[in-house]
Amino acid sequence: MMLKLLVAALMAGGMASPSSAQSITSLPAENLPWSKTEEGAEFAALEGDRFTEAYMAMVRLPAGLASPVHIKSANMFGVVVEGTFVHLSENADRAEVPLGPGAYYMILAGLPHTSKCISRTPCTAFLYQDGAFDFVPLGQ
Repeated sequence: MMLKLLVAALMAGGMASPSSAQSITSLPAENLPWSKTEEGAEFAALEGDRFTEAYMAMVRLPAGLASPVHIKSANMFGVVVEGTFVHLSENADRAEVPLGPGAYYMILAGLPHTSKCISRTPCTAFLYQDGAFDFVPLGQ
């Protein structure tokens, strides 16, 4: 069910549909175009320009990295590839839920939250965001 939701989100976001593809895009992991942010997270663009439109990318957080409480202006959908993430809303009244490889998450636009990599190894996820990327820290 979650996979169907992710595929529906990708199609609704204006990404190419399987029937419109003219060829197969293959990008081995060792050829991903990683770029590091000031905060230490790394992004590898897959489709779209994350600063101007909906996009797909890989994101990698170093082991132990925790973000400050922040919001995003677009909905974010992710599937964990390696490591263990925790995403927690600022007002959470539940325990942290560790998300390992194969886990799915969705963070709604405007929801104050933190994201962190709690494993001893880096955390990597596939991301789809239905609008341009932003990172707006709160309380600073």
